[in-house]
Amino acid sequence: MSNLRNIKDRITSVQNTQKITRAMKMVAAAKVKKAENAVKMSRPFTFELFKMFTRVFKATSGGNFEPIKTERAIDNYPKLLEKREIKTVGFVVMSSNKGLAGAYSANIVRFTLNEIKKTLEEGKKVKLYLVGQKAHAALKNATRNLDFEIKNVYTSIMDNPDSTSSLVLAEDLAAEYVNGEIDSIELITTRYQNMMTYKVEKWTLLPVVIKEFHKKEFDEEHNVTHRESVHKIDPLTEFIPDLCSILQKVVPMYIANIIFQAFLEAQASELASRMTAMSAATNNAQEMIRVLTIDYNKARQAQITQELNEVVSGADALK
Repeated sequence: MSNLRNIKDRITSVQNTQKITRAMKMVAAAKVKKAENAVKMSRPFTFELFKMFTRVFKATSGGNFEPIKTERAIDNYPKLLEKREIKTVGFVVMSSNKGLAGAYSANIVRFTLNEIKKTLEEGKKVKLYLVGQKAHAALKNATRNLDFEIKNVYTSIMDNPDSTSSLVLAEDLAAEYVNGEIDSIELITTRYQNMMTYKVEKWTLLPVVIKEFHKKEFDEEHNVTHRESVHKIDPLTEFIPDLCSILQKVVPMYIANIIFQAFLEAQASELASRMTAMSAATNNAQEMIRVLTIDYNKARQAQITQELNEVVSGADALK
């Protein structure tokens, strides 16, 4: 009797867990479609902004600008675009605030640790700017074995990433870059591919690298036919009002938009990973219920058989 009760309690427990995983799967499925649409709508704009920035930047012959004074570091484009020796690398790691998303956060942390090790082996210092609690929880323990610094942690951005939060992070990073705290800014995020697939990637934000930001993927997805236009500029092109004024507007927009695109990609990847994980958990729970139900029926049948044998044996003893 005790064995039957234990099996029945396990079946009830798994059924309750299945209700939770099924509900989480439905919530993630409802959100991931919206996130996927946001990613697909933002990619063309981000790529066109990148092309425009590239045209202006190449027109300056790689950038030798006169120093200027600005109230915000992100407006100080000469310091942001200047070429310098890279001694300290800043990694912006975008992860999740919540769990139950499969190996999503673990993959990001593993990729980040590999990048940290490579950078340290090159003799450079590493500073981390962590977006999301999962990366912070995992990487703060790694400081015991690896020599890097966690500079800032942003835990609320990934709950609802928007252009405002992107600009806040962009201003913080620009201040660190202009002040010489870091000499390179690398974004570690996940590129959303479809409901089942994402890829952990590293994007170089600063210093500017013209060939960055995965032009091939944009061309293939949006059927861009002017593939080489990003790398060419007409020498007769006239910029109005002037290149410096344009750069002062475009550079902050470019930096903030790349960060925002990384947020959108990460959010869609996380939701897709959570939906997949909860779908698998729901299916596993259903299989466990099936197996436990068979075990329950077998145990119940054995108990009934035993009781019948006892009744028969008792009847024979009375004869």
